[in-house]
Amino acid sequence: MTDDVRLRRGRGALGFSFFVQGVTFALLVTRIPAIQDRYGISDGLLPVFLAAVPVLAGVASVAAEHLVKRVAPSVVLRWAQPLVLLSLLGVGAGERLWHVAVALGAFGLSVGALDASMNMLGVSLQRAYGRSIMLGFHAAYSLGGILGASAAWYGAHAHLGLFAGYLPAVAVLLPLALSASRYYLDREDRTGPVGEPEKGLGGGGFRLLLPLCLVLACAYIGDSTVANWSAKYLQDVLGSSEQTATVPYNVYMVTTLVGRAVGDLGVRRFGAVAVVRCGTVLAAAGFAVVAAAPGVWVGLLGFTLLGIGLCVIVPQTFAAAGRLFPGASDTAVARLNIFNYVGFLIGSPLVGAIGDAWSYRGAMLVPMVLVLITLFHARSFGPREALYGVAHERRAGDRAVDVGRGGNGV
Repeated sequence: MTDDVRLRRGRGALGFSFFVQGVTFALLVTRIPAIQDRYGISDGLLPVFLAAVPVLAGVASVAAEHLVKRVAPSVVLRWAQPLVLLSLLGVGAGERLWHVAVALGAFGLSVGALDASMNMLGVSLQRAYGRSIMLGFHAAYSLGGILGASAAWYGAHAHLGLFAGYLPAVAVLLPLALSASRYYLDREDRTGPVGEPEKGLGGGGFRLLLPLCLVLACAYIGDSTVANWSAKYLQDVLGSSEQTATVPYNVYMVTTLVGRAVGDLGVRRFGAVAVVRCGTVLAAAGFAVVAAAPGVWVGLLGFTLLGIGLCVIVPQTFAAAGRLFPGASDTAVARLNIFNYVGFLIGSPLVGAIGDAWSYRGAMLVPMVLVLITLFHARSFGPREALYGVAHERRAGDRAVDVGRGGNGV
């Protein structure tokens, strides 16, 4: 098998893994009201259950940092993804409160390892290709999220139980994910040198990563604001109908998919810094439009801008971590991934508390300001000469030989 074929298969397999995770996560979060009703979880206890998932995911991301020093990231991903799917099925199969507690705990632990290992492989594959492909992986996640949310809507509309709604997705995706996992590629699997020797991220090294950690946390604060508050904002503040209130998140997901699908082209042409700056300005403008919207349609325009702007920041943050630490990219990605969950833990309670104490219009300005912090750290995404584009590809020559060379990769 040629190196080109192995790279393409590895890229396709990893893209499918992102897609499966998008479906799985959407099936879980869009059926939270049904989960609450099935197990009789009180409104006071529900936030505890929901907070436990990202906390455990963060713990698993830390564990993945150490685990990949002993086994390849592909091995972690190969086993984490089936565990995530089976945990989802467990959420729908239980009968008692402790059943769902165990299932959600297993989901959180496995999803932390999955997120970390997926992005590790994405960063190293981008290094091998010598051009930006990271946004494409996250576009597959967005596509999966749209399909998963649609499947959840159908399950609710057809009055399917949780187990009956989850079983078809797990039955189809689990064997396909296991089959695709045979083609995952680690750095050691490719022709050419692995790269710089592994180096630690302690001390000054970790300080270089901190701006990206802050950027990722702020991006996920913005993302969780849309996920948790867009429907309530449209209905309670802008006076939409209950049906229309479901539209903003769908619009956000679609624009996220579109933005990520074409975002790699922008990175190749203009560089990661320019794309991230543009995305940051659009995201901040989206929050400003939402906060000032006089009616429903202007509010929807704001959420559209949000999707286009926020969608590029997260993938490029992981790619930038790999570029900063080419010999320790797995460690950098695992540590950075923790701030994914930090953003989710902070975002929803922060916006809710400000909305209750002041106003929800004012609350939308908080993620706007936090997202703008990205502009001050845009240089962390790499110098102009580090862009993945046509000129770089001409210099790189055979992309399979570019796997580990410093200066040409992530």
